[in-house]
Amino acid sequence: MLPQLLSWRPATLQDLASWAGLIERTAAVEQPVWFERREDLIQILQSKKNHPAANTIIGVDEEGIPRAYARITKNPEGDKAYGFGCVDPEWQRRGIGRALLGWLESRTVARFAEDLAANKGGPDQSRAAPRARLRLHMEEQHRHQAELFGRSGFVVVRYYNEMHRPLSTPLPDFALASGLELVGMAPHLNEPVREAHNDAFRDHWGSEPRDEESWADTVNDPLARPDLSAVVLDRVTGRVAGYQLATHDPHIAVIRGYTEGYTDLLGVRREYRGRGIASALLADAMRKFAVAGMDKASLDVDSENPTGALALYTKMGYAVVNRSMAWDKELQE
Repeated sequence: MLPQLLSWRPATLQDLASWAGLIERTAAVEQPVWFERREDLIQILQSKKNHPAANTIIGVDEEGIPRAYARITKNPEGDKAYGFGCVDPEWQRRGIGRALLGWLESRTVARFAEDLAANKGGPDQSRAAPRARLRLHMEEQHRHQAELFGRSGFVVVRYYNEMHRPLSTPLPDFALASGLELVGMAPHLNEPVREAHNDAFRDHWGSEPRDEESWADTVNDPLARPDLSAVVLDRVTGRVAGYQLATHDPHIAVIRGYTEGYTDLLGVRREYRGRGIASALLADAMRKFAVAGMDKASLDVDSENPTGALALYTKMGYAVVNRSMAWDKELQE
């Protein structure tokens, strides 16, 4: 039950400025590494598979000012939903966060039922329907969130490391093996890179295939920097062997006191692993970031990544600066 302290309704385009303001006010106090801005919210409100009328909730006070919100995203055939939200710092400790968790849980259960009904008659009817599961992410510094999640029955299922590499020290050299070519990211490569990503991440914990809509959100992200990204091609087949997709957030310098190029996605297809492709892509990214005048190269990595990524990043000069966690809860349907 959502508390009557606020009036609740789905978020709309008319809420963009005030919704972004709520998130910014909360971020100013809680100091997260990243938070959603107006451009991100536009993408959320334009989503077709996670329609905002059903998958967002926003609470406004008597003056119509948003004080809390929550939303979920889920792939139609996915085995989990992801929850997001925040409460205005001046309105915390009134039970609103706990109530929003309840809404996220109930909406997740309903969404699983809706997707199951929509998928009936599909090609794979032998597969058992997944149990409704809600996943939340938080940074380790936010202990108040950890307390709330723990009291609500969520458990930590994974840790992630944020890693930085200063660009003021000598940068690593790289040379690709014969038959491989490094090229810039370009629109005609969007679909081949999506296919390569889905292939490369088949063995990564928690990863789900990205469809055209979610991939469009990735490559059209307001912070995406294709000029700082790269793709490695097999010269014989033209196939994408690996890729590095970068972003740059100009607000980071104001919030954190430095500029950074962020490797949002890095992947190498299985059959091309062990040929130095990942290190070449990272070295190329560092050079591009440095030329663009940035202070650091950064990325996030699953602490239990099966490809040995953590060891590679450490070898290339990255160091852990922050941790975050994924919390899961299986829900009663």
